[in-house]
Amino acid sequence: MHAWPASEVPALPGQGRDLRIHDTATGGSITLDPGPVARIYVCGITPYDATHIGHAATYNAFDLVQRVWLDTKRQVHYVQNVTDVDDPLLERAERDGVDWAALAEQETELFREDMTALRMLPPRQYIGAVEAIPGIVPLVERLRDLGAAYELEGDTYFSVEADPHFGQVSHLDTAAMRLLSAERGGDPDRPGKKNPLDPMLWSAAREGEPSWDGGSLGRGRPGWHIECVAIALDHLGMGFDVQGGGSDLVFPHHEMGASHAQVLTGEFPMAKAYVHAGMVALHGEKMSKSKGNLVFVSRLRRDGVDPAAIRLALLAHHYRADWEWTDQVLQDAVTRLGHWRAAVSRPDGPSAEALVDEIREALANDLDAPAALAAVDRWTVTQEQQGGTDAGAPGIVSRAVDALLGVAL
Repeated sequence: MHAWPASEVPALPGQGRDLRIHDTATGGSITLDPGPVARIYVCGITPYDATHIGHAATYNAFDLVQRVWLDTKRQVHYVQNVTDVDDPLLERAERDGVDWAALAEQETELFREDMTALRMLPPRQYIGAVEAIPGIVPLVERLRDLGAAYELEGDTYFSVEADPHFGQVSHLDTAAMRLLSAERGGDPDRPGKKNPLDPMLWSAAREGEPSWDGGSLGRGRPGWHIECVAIALDHLGMGFDVQGGGSDLVFPHHEMGASHAQVLTGEFPMAKAYVHAGMVALHGEKMSKSKGNLVFVSRLRRDGVDPAAIRLALLAHHYRADWEWTDQVLQDAVTRLGHWRAAVSRPDGPSAEALVDEIREALANDLDAPAALAAVDRWTVTQEQQGGTDAGAPGIVSRAVDALLGVAL
């Protein structure tokens, strides 16, 4: 599966700072110190209805991570998956009377177009669950051989008790885990499971559903968590720098994935930092496909909204915050974009060296994009009110905003 084209990242004078970021697993801030190649895995979409503003906010957060690392003169090895076979996708295809594979490809292509428009840097590997199946089956078989998986009526489950570190990503109690498991694709009430929290590794073939050769597992399809584990281990290995996604993935997805990988390899932890973006609401409720209260990036673009304004609307909120999309949020972004573009269109302006330093420091401090925007706003106001004599300043500001914030002026 191919990703989308990369926009050019302008080179800036000087060098950025190492990223200090909030780690869900420890509950505190840590300073990441990757080697020459920083490694990040971000969980991708289930392509049955893409791309809403909640998606865009999450991928914007991890785009900033990449940009901070690139500014430190590191390379970035970014991997993202596409869950192109799963219950919600099959249910939507059946509801609409369309082929599930065609629906997945259609929505994945729309996602690519949206990511390109928003200037999100693409992953080096963009891997679908279906194409990952040949690598998933041996991992499930290995977990079974290790005594960490068991069969139940043809399905194969992971035993959470096989991982002594289970629970160290989310730090939730059993009652909370069980509730979230039921809400987010698990089946804690299924009779016969060793532990209600045990997640599915391999689902035996069901009538009317797609299935693949699972070797000794029989025909079927993979569970959600093992999909990401197989892709991450194949391309990044254990101990990569950042495992990223929305806060709704903390449990069960990232918790279960970590346990799968840790049992498979005997190493801990799967990732050095677990980083999660907040949720976006509309009309007082979290944007959700099940509720249908979605604002789609593609529809905004079709309505003539500049993608740079959409990106500024996302950047106006700290990535870990839960916030609400409103018409005013978008209008504020459109207004800001207009001021910034007018400011950098002048032949000279106030010195920009301090501004670049401020943007770098803000982003290095747990991706504080609102502080970075405020710094650019201050430079813009000075430009509007006082002007300046530095002929190179507008160009430096334009390149810095593009390189570090992904906004083309």
